Amino acid sequence: MKKEIHITLAEPRGFCAGVDRAIAIVEKALEKYGSPIYVRHEVVHNEFVIENLKKKGAIFVEDMEEIPKGSHVIYSAHGVSKLVKKKASDFNLIPIDATCPLVTKVHKQVIQQNKKGHIIIMIGHEGHPEVDGTMGQVDNKDKAYLVQNLGDIDRLRLKNTEKMSYVTQTTLSIDETKEIINKLKEKYPDISGPNKSDICYATQNRQDAIKSLIKDNELIIVVGSSNSSNSTRLAELAKQEGVESVLVGNIESFDLSILLNKKKIGITAGASAPEILVKNLIKKIKSNYNVLIDEMTGIEENIIFKLPNI
Repeated sequence: MKKEIHITLAEPRGFCAGVDRAIAIVEKALEKYGSPIYVRHEVVHNEFVIENLKKKGAIFVEDMEEIPKGSHVIYSAHGVSKLVKKKASDFNLIPIDATCPLVTKVHKQVIQQNKKGHIIIMIGHEGHPEVDGTMGQVDNKDKAYLVQNLGDIDRLRLKNTEKMSYVTQTTLSIDETKEIINKLKEKYPDISGPNKSDICYATQNRQDAIKSLIKDNELIIVVGSSNSSNSTRLAELAKQEGVESVLVGNIESFDLSILLNKKKIGITAGASAPEILVKNLIKKIKSNYNVLIDEMTGIEENIIFKLPNI
């Protein structure tokens, strides 16, 4: 007889409006122009999504020089720098912008504040494409600095700090940035920043859901790819609260032995992970267990971002 296991599904989980929009842009471009359609960087950070789009005719590149002149190129949801846009123009490429509107909003803030002569402090993770794209809105590198932690603030040696602004990577939550922002304001009292409403709603909602999920479960499974910032952070949050957690990108390779001696588990998915992966995970668990499923009560997300003219 199969052992019984209780699963609670986080709400909200999975795709956010920006991811939905970015994927729809690639699919619409393929329908209109046929394959191949070139995409600069992974349009969203999820292996399953990328493999599906490859099968439909999308080609993902990191260097614009890999794209034949005159081709269409889609910018990923993470946004791109001014330099990338210039390269597209130099190579006679036809750009289609799938940048998440929340990221675009941050870009506009950076450009506006930079024009006023402000030094820009970017709170985010080095090497993340969104960080590269946002900092790449500033032409003068002496006017843009990346801060990843409190120690980075200690190491800042800036002059003429009367005009300063900070922005954050959208996949960071209010909780994650609070300490850093407080220390920036302590060191640079004149620094200005965006409204709290500019923080990505999806990141905050999924982290709030995790905090509820960990209260009654012995294990948290986060469906999402390892290169997904928001998915990785969800798994880290559970661990910080002393609850075992695992990040699962490939459902087929998920080791069911982790469920031994577990009676109650919680499942969520990062903002770039499709619901089909959650369903496939539950199907796999059902192969070995009798499963009872509850869906937690959470914020209902009804935000939709319009598609651009393609």
